[in-house]
Amino acid sequence: MSPRIGIIGGTGLGDELARRGGEAVSVDTPFGSPSSAPIVAAWDGAEVVFISRHGPGHRFNPSAVPYRANIWAMKQLGVSAILASGATGSLREDIEPGHLVLCDQVIDKTFRRESTFFDAGPVTHVEFAEPFCPRLRAVLAEAGGKTQTTVHHAGTYVCMEGPQFSTRAESQMHRAWGGDVIGMTCMPEAKLAREAEICYTLIALPTDYDCWRPPDPHRRHDDLLREILGNLKRATDNAVALMREALTILPSRQGACGCHDALRLAIWSDKKSINPDLRRRLDLLVGRYFEGPTGA
Repeated sequence: MSPRIGIIGGTGLGDELARRGGEAVSVDTPFGSPSSAPIVAAWDGAEVVFISRHGPGHRFNPSAVPYRANIWAMKQLGVSAILASGATGSLREDIEPGHLVLCDQVIDKTFRRESTFFDAGPVTHVEFAEPFCPRLRAVLAEAGGKTQTTVHHAGTYVCMEGPQFSTRAESQMHRAWGGDVIGMTCMPEAKLAREAEICYTLIALPTDYDCWRPPDPHRRHDDLLREILGNLKRATDNAVALMREALTILPSRQGACGCHDALRLAIWSDKKSINPDLRRRLDLLVGRYFEGPTGA
């Protein structure tokens, strides 16, 4: 199976691929079913696999998204790199709704989510100083220069648990921490992609200024909501254009980034002591680091 590009995002991206004749496939994982049946499609010469993060009808809230099943399904289907997108609030005046942000750092405030494939072992510590693949970010930055969209080449994503939004005091704190955008979905997605040795990067889609910036008191709430939904549509369209451009560049940018060997020095447990059933269960991820057959 040739390497495929994974795409995780919302309905706008799914609609784009559905128009191109994508095929939904059934995938079973040790961590349950993914959010949606993965769609395998050809997109401007690239073979891509799309998963709707929140599922059909937006039925999974950010804490309930089956992140492990989603990333496992990508790995099982031969995905080598993931381009993810997600709606965010802006924490900076210069990051306007409708812009795109190629995040380079993250502050993880989540606490209710399963964030590793290895909770039952083996003890595994992947490096995560650079949470988003620098090779993919460079490709997206290059692609951004060929679009009409304002693309910020770096930014710190504050990932909160939700599903409630921040208080104004929290929003001001996030700004003081150095956050640039705030959202609820890139963690543990990026961590799991690293454990699965898949390159991963995220395009943040600012839909509004977070509550640190009070809205115009003279505007009706319904008008503000319509504006946010319009900004999301515009940002999604911009992200689709950016990804399409990136897919034409990516095949020629195959330099090493370390993501595909993330487990090489990360498994600290004595491999001989690993339960055979556990090893078989995780063979897709760790099999190449063990000698001999799994007995499957």
